[in-house]
Amino acid sequence: MVSVEIDPEIDRRLEALGATTDKSKVELVRTRLLEALDEDLADVQLAIARLENPGRRWSQDELEQELGLDG
Repeated sequence: MVSVEIDPEIDRRLEALGATTDKSKVELVRTRLLEALDEDLADVQLAIARLENPGRRWSQDELEQELGLDG
């Protein structure tokens, strides 16, 4: 179990959201925390995949030329 101190304003907002969704503050926080962790994990996995299989790298000059911005 983990215990955290929540800012009073956030606590008030959680109370209000809980009342309208019929969910406890714990459920709301747990759901959002798990979503955030899942997003972070996906970002880390993507970064690792790109490090293991780097694609073509472009210089600024090459990009400008490719996009027709070199004139």
